[in-house]
Amino acid sequence: MEYIVTAYTWFFQNILWLNIIFAILLVFFERRNPTTTWLWLMVLTFLPGIGFLLYLFTGQDMSKKKMFQQKQQMDMDFRERALEQGEKMQEEEYEFSNPRFHQYEDIIKMHILTSEAYFSQDNEVEMYFSGEDKFKALLESVSNAKEYIYIEYYIIKSDGIGTKIIDKLTEKAKEGVEVKVLYDGMGGRKLKRGCFDELKAAGGEVAVFFPPFVPFFTLRINYRNHRKICIIDGKEAYVGGFNIGDEYLGLSKKFGFWRDTHIKIKGTAVEGLLWRFFKDWRFAAHKNNTHCQLEIPENSLNGSSGIQIVSSGPDSKWASVKDGYFKMITNARKRIYIQTPYFIPDDSIFEALRVAGLSGLDVKVMIPCKPDHPFVYWAGLSYIGELLEAGVKFYTYENGFLHSKTFIMDDFVTSVGTANLDIRSFKLNFEVNAFIYDEEVNQKMVDQFHLDLEQCEEITMEKYSKRSNIVKLKESISRLLSPIL
Repeated sequence: MEYIVTAYTWFFQNILWLNIIFAILLVFFERRNPTTTWLWLMVLTFLPGIGFLLYLFTGQDMSKKKMFQQKQQMDMDFRERALEQGEKMQEEEYEFSNPRFHQYEDIIKMHILTSEAYFSQDNEVEMYFSGEDKFKALLESVSNAKEYIYIEYYIIKSDGIGTKIIDKLTEKAKEGVEVKVLYDGMGGRKLKRGCFDELKAAGGEVAVFFPPFVPFFTLRINYRNHRKICIIDGKEAYVGGFNIGDEYLGLSKKFGFWRDTHIKIKGTAVEGLLWRFFKDWRFAAHKNNTHCQLEIPENSLNGSSGIQIVSSGPDSKWASVKDGYFKMITNARKRIYIQTPYFIPDDSIFEALRVAGLSGLDVKVMIPCKPDHPFVYWAGLSYIGELLEAGVKFYTYENGFLHSKTFIMDDFVTSVGTANLDIRSFKLNFEVNAFIYDEEVNQKMVDQFHLDLEQCEEITMEKYSKRSNIVKLKESISRLLSPIL
């Protein structure tokens, strides 16, 4: 008994010392938002053992600068062309093919300067709102590939649709098509061992973004590659919210129908996604001289959509996707329609939405009716009350699970991609969004939003005020933790 007490005392004392060390490092070596710093200090102080483990798994940021220094040096390649375009706009020497693009020149310039997001004006956009349509189109594109297929996904599962796609990629590799597959170490943890062996034997390549130290288990919750990209022959590219797995076809008993949004792009904007893949591949594959085909074919299309491929992540100086969302809200004159599975706005987005609501704009936010991450869901609910008072309308999607990440501004600007409206997407994950400047695309997205509203229930102030005390308690605790969720 005495031995157990001694061991416990030793363990507790050492945990306290570790907490103190982490607290010192947190304050003096990490330049965090003060709110986040205070939150971690409280967690480390009042939950010594649990706080230590939480910080170890989700909070430590010490190696971030060193971790991404190499990646930042690698990512310089594409910026010269974009910055040259920005200089021409600054000197008013740049010609827009559509006069309406001039109205949004401030957004375009901001993305060029903060994300090196080259602005192209010759694109066609096709939209997919169900997994069945998206995977049908993707498999057709893969089947028709002649030169290369580059795939980058946060989650790939070796289930029905996952195996079907892997088999098709293997088939194309045997035909001599260059195949590269990049997936996230956490998102791919449920892949069956050896599921890529045949693809590799056929000449395909596979890389893992921050692979786990132990197979199928990773402690690194932060800095996940949340992007979903596929490029075929430089002629067409996919980006959006769908991962690869049967649940995204609506086959999950837990979630039912999976409502998401994905787009296929044809035109010069494909180059932006091609370079995005190349930079991520070069980092994950640990090859400075890695080969990717970076030239896109001569564009014979007559598309007229303006598009910028905007990336952000913990290696970025600016939170470019979030800044794009903020700019859309503050520039809006008519409406802002948002679909997001996770609603945890930071202070700037929250205030922008509040002011937009108070200004009389038509601001609608659609979220899921069921959580896949309870703490995130409850934290999101805690923000709704004040925004309801400001005139922002909220809706819960009742026909399955809403995973769509779309932002619609007025009648011309739309954002579709991988970034949720939460702090994790803004600061901790690697994200990519297509910012689209096109009236027809915008209208199709608005039409789909209205169709989705038919499957929604509105969260009125009356309903919101009737929440139980248990729910309010969950919201309060979750909101306190929102900077690290």
